[in-house]
This record gives sequence, C-alpha cells and structure tokens, in this order.
Amino acid sequence: MAGYENIRDKGFDKRSTEELREIQSRGGKRSGEVRRRKADFRKTLNLLLTAEIDNEEWKPFLESLGVECTLESALLMAQIKMALAGDTQAAKFVAQYSGQSARAEEDLENKKADTELIKARKEAITGENENDEALDRLDQILKEVRDNAVKQETE
Repeated sequence: MAGYENIRDKGFDKRSTEELREIQSRGGKRSGEVRRRKADFRKTLNLLLTAEIDNEEWKPFLESLGVECTLESALLMAQIKMALAGDTQAAKFVAQYSGQSARAEEDLENKKADTELIKARKEAITGENENDEALDRLDQILKEVRDNAVKQETE
C-alpha cells in the first residue's frame, strides 16, 4: 500500500494542546541534557589530549622536534609512524588533518552547490522564494500562538 494510508497514525492530531506542550517540554529538556553531555565529553577529551605524557619512547623524540609532549602530539606522531609503515588509513588521516587533502572542502562545496541548485529549481517551479515561504510560515505559527493564548485567557 503506497501513499498516505501507509503512514502510521501517531495520534498527535488527537492530542490536546497541554499534552503536546508537555511532550515538547520533555523533548527540550532531554535535548539540553544530551547537548550538555556532549559538551562535557568534548571538554574531557580536550583536557586528556592536552595532558602531558611521560613516556620514555615518545617524550625524548617529541622534545627533539620542539613539540609539546602531550597525548595529542603522541597520537598524531603514532598516526604518522603508522602511515610510514604503509597503513593507508593512517596516511589518509594525516593528509586530511594536515590540510593536504581538499576532500573535505570539496564535499562541503558540492553540498552547497546542490543546495543552491535545489533552491533554484524550487523557485523556478513554484515561483516562491524560500525566504518568503519561511517568513509566511513564521507568521502563521505566531498567529496560532497568539490565538491559543487568547483562547486560554478566555477560558
């Protein structure tokens, strides 16, 4: 079965405004928790990577290069060592993060070009500018919010 009949009914259109508000509130709180957890993870990882190492194998070598003796430096040096040993994934890593590979930039530019092409096609077909459409939608949402507030005040 294709089309609209194939979509499972989630029942959101049958929920009251209060139920929907509660669901959105829980989702917002959960989103905030996840964002904070990810930020804490990044902070911890950065602290660990910048911690000084005291490894007999790596420290003298890094010092002789005039590089800070951190876990980050040792990790990068290990990737270079693996690349020199023939590990192509390590070589790609080194090339990508040293700026020698334009692959990431090409991908970003291609995505931007695709987005612009889609917008241009949509505008050519519908005659609507995406910015105008977004403003109209925002106006509609604000009107609904105002109407709901007025309705709740009268109740």
